[in-house]
Amino acid sequence: MLHVPIQRLPHGRDTPLPAYQTPHAAGMDLCAAPRDGAPITVAPGQVQLIPCGFAMAVPAGHEAQVRPRSGLSTKHRISMPNAPGTIDADYRGEVMVPLINHGDADFVVTPGMRIAQMLVLPVPRVTWTPVDQLPESQRGTGGFGHTGV
Repeated sequence: MLHVPIQRLPHGRDTPLPAYQTPHAAGMDLCAAPRDGAPITVAPGQVQLIPCGFAMAVPAGHEAQVRPRSGLSTKHRISMPNAPGTIDADYRGEVMVPLINHGDADFVVTPGMRIAQMLVLPVPRVTWTPVDQLPESQRGTGGFGHTGV
């Protein structure tokens, strides 16, 4: 079990902390905590940064990934323009979620609404080893769409 220090901010005191919704859920749902307590409208084509009402200290060697909720994207065409978003281990500010409205109608984010999901995952550190030639592979240099549509 990984223990992550979390701090409720004043405007998030009544907002649920990130939580798993089922026993085998990979991500914890994040809830909206508008700073003034008022709903936030995301107009079609617009991006709004939604506060979550908490800050945290992700342990060194880990990151928090923030991802869209599938229900919002399929039912309302609401997503994240930077999916997945990364929260680094040295960030101590409020967790915020950028939401984009790909739909045709305004989308209203209400306080406490589940707006995204978050996973805390290990991140290995990399050391580069310069070489003159890479080892061969079956795929080689085949890139975007090389196996067909």
